[in-house]
Amino acid sequence: MSIPVKIINQSNHPLPAYATPDAAGMDLRANISSAIILQPFERQLIPTGIFIELPPGYEAQVRPRSGLALKQGITCLNSPGTIDADYRGELKVILINLSNTEQQIHPGDRIAQMVVGTVEHVEWHTVSELIETVRNEGGFGHTGKV
Repeated sequence: MSIPVKIINQSNHPLPAYATPDAAGMDLRANISSAIILQPFERQLIPTGIFIELPPGYEAQVRPRSGLALKQGITCLNSPGTIDADYRGELKVILINLSNTEQQIHPGDRIAQMVVGTVEHVEWHTVSELIETVRNEGGFGHTGKV
């Protein structure tokens, strides 16, 4: 299944695309004029040159790339980052270097992946109590403990 999404590409790089037929995410690329050096634990906002118009009822999530995280220690902050259907600005990615050495981001590098999905809206119903469950208030490591 596919949905039509309007896109403007102000970069010199290809449109985000699925690398394989069953891939969930599309790679976003760094739209920078020269290499950026990320020092250990430094974060920077990296432009992509991409602008999108999602249909109502959809969102895009920006997520880290596993290879970049494993090989270079670079990941996305605010992950997953949400792109709302009414946002029209440039897609930018907050990257952080979690390694102990400086890392470089080059023009056109694949820096994150974007997944588009549907969004359900909530209609709140205020009540005085909730139905009890076996788990109830257990959380943060609660399941699986005896």
